[in-house]
Amino acid sequence: MMFGRLLWSLLRGNRGRLAIALVAVISGATVISALLNVEFDIGGKLAQEFRALGPNLLIAPRGGIQTEDAGASAAALMDETTLAAVLAKVPPAAMVGSAPYLYIVARVGDAPVMVAGTELQEARELNPSWKLEGAELKGGCIVGRNVAQRMNLKPGAQFEIKYLNRASRLQVDAVLDSGSAEDDQVLAPLATVQRLAGLPGRVQFEQLRAKGDAPEISAFAGRLSSALPGYDVRPIPQATQAEANLLKRTRLLVGSMVILILVLTALCVLATMAALAMERREDVGLMKALGGSIERIVALFVAEVGVLGASGGAIGCAIGVALAQWIGERVFGASIATRWEVFPATIALMTIVAMTGALPLRLLGRVKPALILRGE
Repeated sequence: MMFGRLLWSLLRGNRGRLAIALVAVISGATVISALLNVEFDIGGKLAQEFRALGPNLLIAPRGGIQTEDAGASAAALMDETTLAAVLAKVPPAAMVGSAPYLYIVARVGDAPVMVAGTELQEARELNPSWKLEGAELKGGCIVGRNVAQRMNLKPGAQFEIKYLNRASRLQVDAVLDSGSAEDDQVLAPLATVQRLAGLPGRVQFEQLRAKGDAPEISAFAGRLSSALPGYDVRPIPQATQAEANLLKRTRLLVGSMVILILVLTALCVLATMAALAMERREDVGLMKALGGSIERIVALFVAEVGVLGASGGAIGCAIGVALAQWIGERVFGASIATRWEVFPATIALMTIVAMTGALPLRLLGRVKPALILRGE
C-alpha cells in the first residue's frame, strides 16, 4: 500500500520531465506498432500488387516449350483435359488462375501474324495490367496494339486468318496495350486455334498465378510436378525473383526502422532519467537515512519507469493501428489487418526500452545520506 502511494507521488511530482519521456515512448510505440502491423500483412499486400506482373508459374512439356508449325509433332504438346483435371483439384486459396496457350503463325492477307490461342477471359484475369480498348469480350478475339495499327483494326472489325489449308473469320472484341510481346499478337479463342492447327485438345503450355512468396510458390510447383509426371512445372524467374527481392528489402527496411526508433526512444528516456536522477539525490538520501533499503528504493524507481513504458506502449499501440490503416490506404489502396499480437509485443518492447533508458537511476544507489543531510 505504501509502495503504491510513493509510486503515485513520484509520478505526480515529476510530471514535466516524465511527460517528455512519455511522449517519446508513445511516439516510438505508435510507429513501431504501425510498422509491425504492416510487416505482418505486407506479404499478402505485395502479392496483390504483384498480380499486375501476370503469371508466375509455367507448365510445359518436358524438354521445353516448342513453337507449333506445320512440321511440329502433336506428341510434343500437352493434353488439355489432363491439365484441367489436375488444376481443378487445386484449392482456390493456393492459386489465382490459369490460362492455356497454343501458338501458330497464321496469315492475315499476305502478312504473317503470331496467333495465340487461349481462354481469353482467363488470360485477361491472369494479367490485370492489360489495357483493353473495347474491353467487353463477346467470343471474338483480342488484337495487340501493334497488329491493330499495321492492319487498321478496331473493336468491331472483322478479318480472316489462314493457317495451312484452313481459315477462320474473327471479330475484334478489343485492342490490347500490354507493353509486352502480346502487342504483336492476335489472341484468339483456344478452340479456334486448335481447329486451325488440327490439334484438338492440345496446348503448348499453361500459365498460372500461384499465391504466396517465393518458397510457397516453389513448394506449390513441386506438388503440381508430382501430379503431372512428364511435364515441367517451374516458376517464372522474372516474376518470383522480383517479388522475393522486394519483399526481402521491404522487411529489412521495416526491421531497420524498428531498431532505429527503439534506440532513439531509449536515448530520450535516458536523457530524462539522467536529469531526474540528479534531482532526486536529496529524496533518496532522506529515504536511506530513514532506514529505506537501496533495493526497495531502486524497485520504486524501476516501477515508475515500467509504468511509463507500459502506458506509453499501450497508448502508442492504439494510435499505431490508425497509422497502419493510413499507410495501407495510401501505399496499397487497401486496409491493413489489425494483428492483436502486435499489442503485447509493442508494450513489452517499450517497457524494455524504458528500463534501458533508466540506467542512470543506478547512480542513486551511491548517494550517501550523511552528505545529503549536511547539504553537500
